[in-house]
Formats: sequence, C-alpha cells, structure tokens
Amino acid sequence: MIYLQAAQSSETNPTLITILLIVLALVILRRFIIYVEQIYALKYKKPFFRNIIIVKNQLTDNQLKLLEKEFTFYNNLNEKEQVVFRHRVATFIKNKKFIGRESLVPNDEIRTLISATAVMLTFGFRKYLIDLIEKIIIYPEAYYSTLNDTYHKGEINPQMNAIVFSWKDFQEGYHIGDDNLNLGIHEFGHAIHLNAFSKDDISSLIFQAGFKNLTDYLQQNQDVRQDLIDSKYFRAYAFTNHYEFFAVLLENFIETPNEFRAQFPKLYSFMKQMLNFKFARF
Repeated sequence: MIYLQAAQSSETNPTLITILLIVLALVILRRFIIYVEQIYALKYKKPFFRNIIIVKNQLTDNQLKLLEKEFTFYNNLNEKEQVVFRHRVATFIKNKKFIGRESLVPNDEIRTLISATAVMLTFGFRKYLIDLIEKIIIYPEAYYSTLNDTYHKGEINPQMNAIVFSWKDFQEGYHIGDDNLNLGIHEFGHAIHLNAFSKDDISSLIFQAGFKNLTDYLQQNQDVRQDLIDSKYFRAYAFTNHYEFFAVLLENFIETPNEFRAQFPKLYSFMKQMLNFKFARF
C-alpha cells in the first residue's frame, strides 16, 4: 500500500512541476514586459497603450447632458475620445464616495462636473482614478478649518484619502475659463502630484520623470526662473513650494494653453509630456 501511494504521488509530480514552470514563466514574462514598457515610456513619454475597456460604464442621460452642456474639454474631443471620456467619468463616479456637508446633497451636477475635472487631468494616464482619493467632500461654500483656524475653499487630505471642495468656489473656477484660477484643477493637481510619487505604475513613472526634468531645467536656468516671476503670467502663489508650483502651472496649462506655449514653450512641453496630453487644443 505504501509503495502504491508513493508511485501515485510520483505520477502527479510532473503535472505539478509543469504548472509551476508555467506560472514562473508568466511571472518572468510579465516583469519583462513591464521592464520593456518602462524603457519605451521613458524614451517616448507615453505607455504602450492607454485604454483597456472590458465592461463599459455608462452615464445617465442627465449626466451626459450636463457633460455636454458644461464641459468644454469634452466637447473638444473627437468621437472616439468622447466614448473613453464618458466611460471614465462614469467609472470615477462609481468608484468614489461623494459626501455632502452642511446640508449639501451631492447631485448629478456635482458628481459629474467634479469627476469630469479629475478625468480630464488624468486623461493621458492609463491608471486614471487617482487611488489616493477615496472620498470627495463638498461644502456649499468656504468652510472653517480647525487645523489652522481659517476658512478654506479646498484642500487635499492624504491621511483621510479625501479631497475637499467648496462647491461655490468650484463652480466659480469654470465661470471664467481663461483667468487661470480653477479650484477643481488646482486641488486635483495636488492629488495627482502626491499620487504619482507614491505609485510605480507606468503613468506615475512618466509623471515623475517629467517633473524631474522640469525642476532640473528650472534649477539650471536662473534666467528662466526670473522670467517666470517677471512675466506675472503665473500667480505668485506658484512660488510657495513645488506642490503649489505644479498646481498653478496645471491651471494655466488647461485654461490658457496657447499663451502658456507661446511664453514658456519648454515648460509647456514638460507639462504635456508629464500628463501624456495629446488631445483637443493641446
């Protein structure tokens, strides 16, 4: 009996070994593909591919009408890009928790426009959901913060995995589309920046490399740094720290891309590469 059991066991070993070899081969292949894509991405500033949609999420009719009516970026995309954009907005809405404060109830307009802003900024990314953010907290207007005893219009709180907006100020950011003041873009800019430097996916690596190129360029060119200040094209708040610098540059990049490109073409090129932005008027 013992001999028979041993013989039966030995017969199954080749199958087990084959399975283990296949698994090992797949792991090695996956790592090789990741390695090759990293080399490709750092050279060409883009991933092998940007979209894989297995199950397409759909916006409601009301959400789609809001997107078409209120969001210029979406309307400037081609038809194929609009399909992807709608799916991403619907997916973002589905994956995030929207929390109203002070009697505000998040409705379709709030969910759609906030989500569309995030999706717009990450539209060049493969991983676009900004994993750092799980909760989106919305106040009716500027809210009092006990952290520094002042009123805030918006903020990012990585410890709580939350981004916070004053809805009034979020809306005002889109009322004038070329003043380079947009609360939604600014705060999501912070979220994207923090998220990219805490991840190792291909889009985050492209962002990291691009940001390093941008900062190295400025450190090596004092005359350009002075031109940035003298031009007054970027508001002074940009020079607070490198987080605010990127968030302010992002506002200008989205709202006045032609002026940005004309005044600071090198910086514009870095921003475009970091975001893999090759859409609409960009």
